[in-house]
Amino acid sequence: MIDTLVLFLGSAVLIYLSCEYFVNGVEWVGYHLKIAETATGTILAAFGTALPESVVTFVAVAFGATAAERDIGIGSALGGPLALSTLAYSVVGLTLLGSRHLKVRRKAVLAVDCRRLSRDQGWFLSIFLCKLGLGLVAFPGKHWFGFLFLAAYGVYIWKEMGRAGDLHEANDLERLKLRPRDDRPSLAWAALQTLAALGVIFLASRTFVAQLSTIGPWLGMSPQLVALLFSPIATEMPETMNAIIWVRQGKERLALCNISGAMMIQATVPTACGLFGTPWLFSPPVILAGAITAIAVAVLFLMFRGGRVTGKQLTWSSLLYLVFAGLLLLRL
Repeated sequence: MIDTLVLFLGSAVLIYLSCEYFVNGVEWVGYHLKIAETATGTILAAFGTALPESVVTFVAVAFGATAAERDIGIGSALGGPLALSTLAYSVVGLTLLGSRHLKVRRKAVLAVDCRRLSRDQGWFLSIFLCKLGLGLVAFPGKHWFGFLFLAAYGVYIWKEMGRAGDLHEANDLERLKLRPRDDRPSLAWAALQTLAALGVIFLASRTFVAQLSTIGPWLGMSPQLVALLFSPIATEMPETMNAIIWVRQGKERLALCNISGAMMIQATVPTACGLFGTPWLFSPPVILAGAITAIAVAVLFLMFRGGRVTGKQLTWSSLLYLVFAGLLLLRL
C-alpha cells in the first residue's frame, strides 16, 4: 500500500516537472520552425501530451484479450474529452484567479482569441456528436468510419498550420533548460529536450494510471467506476499541468490552445482506433459521459462566442464533471 502511494504521488510530481521541460522545449521548437504561437499549442504541444491517452485506447482495443479490456479503450476515448472540457478548463480559471504573478488581472478578461476558440469548440462538437451517434447504433461496415475521423484531424492540422498568428520571439521565451547559457539554442537541442520530456511524461503517466487502478479497488470502487471517473483525469494530467505552467507564465492563450488541440485529437484519433478494433457500442455510463461532454462543449462554445471570457467563468465548467460523477455514483 505504501509503495503504491509513493509511486502514485511520485509519478504526479514527475509529470509536472517533465511538463515544465516539455513546454519550454516545445516553444523553442515552434520558434525554430516558425510556427505561430497558437499552432504551437494546438498542434505541437497537444499532439505530444495527448499521446498517453491515445496509447491507452490503442493498446486496449488492439491487444485487449477480453471484451472488458476493450471496453476500457472505449471509456478512455470518451473520458478524455470529458475531463478536458470540464476539469482542464476549470484548472485554467482557478490558476489564473490564484496566481500571484497575475494578481492585477484576476478580474480581467483573458487575452485570448475568443472567436477562434469558439470555432474550435464548434468544430469539436460536430465531430464529437458523430462519434457519439456511431456508438448508439450497430451496422455493417462501421469500422470504415475510422478513416473519416483520421481525415478530419488531418484537415484540422492543415487549417491550424495555415492560419495567421503571432510568431514566437526569442526574447519572450525562457532560456532552454538544457542550454541555459544560450540566447538562441539550436533546434536539435530544443527537439532533444522536448522528446526526452515527452518520454518521461509517457512513462510517468502510465505509472500514475497503474497505481490508480490499484488504489480504486482498495477504496471499494469497481474497475468501471475507476476507468470512467479517475483514469481520464490521470491521462489528461499532461495537458492540465501544461495549462498551469503556461497560465503562471502569463500565457493563457497557449494554455487554452493546448487544451483545444488535445480535445480535437481525442475526438478523432482514439475514436478511429476504437472503430477499427471494437464494435463501438456504448454502455449507459459511457453515453452519460458523452452527453455531459457535449453539454460542456456547447457551454464553452457560447461562452467564447460572447467574445469575453474571465477566469471565474471557466471555473464553472468543473461543476458539470461533478454532476457526471454524482450521476455515475448513484447508478453504480
